[in-house]
Amino acid sequence: MHAAPRISRLETFANEFVCFVRLTTDSGAVGWGQTSTYNADITASVFHRQVAPWALGADAFDIPALIDLIERREHKFPGSYRCRALAGLDTALWDLRGKLESRPVVELLGGKARPLRAYASSMKRDITPQAEAARFLRLRDDKGFDAFKWRVAAECGRDVDEWPGRTEEIVPTVARALGDGIGKLVDANSGYSPKRAIEIGKLLESEGIGHYEEPCPYWKLEETRIVADALNIDVTGGEQDWDLATWARMIETRAVDIVQPDVMYMGGLWRTLEVARMAAAAGIPCTPHSANLSLVTICTMHLLGAIPNAGKYLEFSIEGADYYPWQQGLFLGDPFTIRDGKVNIPAAPGWGVEINPEWLSAATYRVSARD
Repeated sequence: MHAAPRISRLETFANEFVCFVRLTTDSGAVGWGQTSTYNADITASVFHRQVAPWALGADAFDIPALIDLIERREHKFPGSYRCRALAGLDTALWDLRGKLESRPVVELLGGKARPLRAYASSMKRDITPQAEAARFLRLRDDKGFDAFKWRVAAECGRDVDEWPGRTEEIVPTVARALGDGIGKLVDANSGYSPKRAIEIGKLLESEGIGHYEEPCPYWKLEETRIVADALNIDVTGGEQDWDLATWARMIETRAVDIVQPDVMYMGGLWRTLEVARMAAAAGIPCTPHSANLSLVTICTMHLLGAIPNAGKYLEFSIEGADYYPWQQGLFLGDPFTIRDGKVNIPAAPGWGVEINPEWLSAATYRVSARD
């Protein structure tokens, strides 16, 4: 019987927005992962200070035990940055195991590589209703998307819209332009009080929109539950949440109709699977947050291909270099090709993608290694 592979080296390649992690075992096997995006250079420091020391020398195949160990050792730092950093280790471990077993991660989880329906996710609030409708129609015709999400409210707006009357205009303008037979979703990004959220929710219902994301401040679960109880459409949320106790309360009280964990904010695939399992036990679908075309969307593809309570679709950002210049050139080739509104889960071992060497050479490099 072969000895378990041990983690011998952890390297980060980071800029302000993205941090990739290369994990190497004592046998020379390699896995690639990613911490959460944004302030990724700070997350890289947390990774080397509070994650790597506990991971070096550990069994690379016992992912749950290692995640649990780090959470216990760093129990005084239970917040977002620890989880953002932990995601870099977790995702590299899954990639490593997939490569050593010559299987994609989705198969490690009991699923299979296949096409996934995607919804075109707009991040823009500075766009007019007419321009948003026009670009959705182009994407429908060019890429075959049959589901779209757009923004209402202002981010954490306290009932103040991005500009006066924008929500009341963009909801019917886009919904009616798309017509029947199209999935219609909106995201309020914690923008409303319960009273205002319910008012807007009634408008959404009347315009055939079925998904109402984060209507109230996400940290006020009781307010979100009031909205969910008052409406007949799906109220969704959870993208910001990393704490499993908060997730348990969200699910137990049915504050949302669909859970939306983010693999990178959560701390990686293993902790996200915990949320999916809790939701499945309660009969709640899981449609994860994956709002940019970094490794988070790749990981989410593999997750959705395996969990029994996968939602209707994958969130797929439609923003390019004008909005997300930092996501350009991360990978070799294009793992995000959309055909007939669907994207393929990568079938190659591990995550099934290759990090662009040119991007890596321009990033800030750090290493933690066993003595």
